Parts: sequence; C-alpha cells; structure tokens
Amino acid sequence: MNWRAIWSIYQFEMMRFFRTLTQSFVSPVISTSLYFVVFGAAIGSRIDQVEGVSYGAFIVPGLIMLTVMTQAITNASFGIYFPKFIGTIYELLSAPVNFLEIVIGYVGAAATKALFIGLVILATSAFFVDITIMHPFAMIAFLVLTCLSFALLGFIIGIWAGNFEQLQLVPLLVVTPLVFLGGSFYAISMLPPFWQSVTLFNPVVYLISGFRWAFFGMADVPVGLSLLAIVGFTALCLVAVWWIFKTGWRIRT
Repeated sequence: MNWRAIWSIYQFEMMRFFRTLTQSFVSPVISTSLYFVVFGAAIGSRIDQVEGVSYGAFIVPGLIMLTVMTQAITNASFGIYFPKFIGTIYELLSAPVNFLEIVIGYVGAAATKALFIGLVILATSAFFVDITIMHPFAMIAFLVLTCLSFALLGFIIGIWAGNFEQLQLVPLLVVTPLVFLGGSFYAISMLPPFWQSVTLFNPVVYLISGFRWAFFGMADVPVGLSLLAIVGFTALCLVAVWWIFKTGWRIRT
C-alpha cells in the first residue's frame, strides 16, 4: 500500500476544503438555523412531541443525515471529476498508484469533510434544543459509514458525469427527495398504513432510522436491518468502483 500517494491525494483535497473553510463552516450553521426556525418553530409549535421526543430534537438526526449525504456526494464527485475535466487524471493513472489508493485518497477526504460538517450541525443544534445521545458509539458508527458510503457514491457519480450540471443531478433530484420522504422530519408511524409500507422501499429510511435510534433509542425499522442496509450499500459501491477501474469505464475515454 502506497501510503505516501494516499496522503498526497488526501492532503490535496483537504487543502481545497480549508481554503473555503469559512464558507464550509458558516453555510451549514446558517442552513441549520433556518431549518430550526421553519420546522422547529412553525411546525414544532403544532407538534409538541413525537414518540416522547420534542419535535425540535426529533428532526436533528434527519437534518444531519440530509446534509451529510449531499455533502459527501458533492465533495467526492467534484474531487474526481475536476481531474477528468482538466486532464490531470491521466497523470494519476500513469503513476505507480493502484485504484484502491486513489479511492481511499479521494473518498477519505470527501468523507472527512462530510463528517466535519455533520459534527458542526450537531453542535449548532445544541444551541436550539436539548440533545441526549443514548448510544454515542453507534451514532459515530452510523455517521462514519454514511459519510463513507455516500462519498463512494459521489466518486462514482463524478466518474459518470459528463459535465458540471450532471454532478448536481443525483444530490438534488434523487438524494434530497428520498431524505425528505424517508422520515427525516416525521416518524413513519405517523403515516397511514399504506404509505408506511410504501416508505419502507425507500433505502434512506433505514439509514435515518438507525441514526435516530442512536440518539433516542427509537427506530422505525429494526436497528440490525439499518446496519445491514448501510453495510450492503457500501459494499455495492465498492464493487461498482472496482468494476469502473477494471474496465476503464468513463476514465480512459
């Protein structure tokens, strides 16, 4: 394993992040505050509690997952697409670096950025509501796995994308709607029976449910199923990345 190559890629990507640290830090703080104003104040005044948890605290896990997923995808997709766009990816492919080291460097940096932003949102939320994390190690595990899996998805999207507009298609048109419809701001049990069954086909439900269980000890689906879903999704993305580098799809052309 060429750790120097991994560190070089990782450091390069993180330097780009730190150059815009103010924007990266201020933006999630402002957006989190706005969510609490809109959902916490407007809707929270009409919904006192959800399964024994105040509504303001209830939306925190969903809010973190929404931002973490989109940020992980965006950072990873842009990180690998830009070398393709300017042509420097061929220098990387011709260097004595294998595909696993490239993936670890880019995906690791994107996951680190998403994890940082997720923790910033968690800290910001503490100013608005009282948050008690019942299972802190499980919370960190779910958060790290989500950052890694969606950074891998973003890496795949960055290789697939043919222009900058396509980089935003999946986060805006797929991930964000799935998060909003996946129980991020409401409990699945609040839906009619038919829509409860339909919602279970949304894969994001399992991620948010497991993450919320780590906070409050309550879940819409079994925690083991949530963990299986995130591990299975990560494995699927790893297989897809391996196939891309094996065949050279969208890289060598």
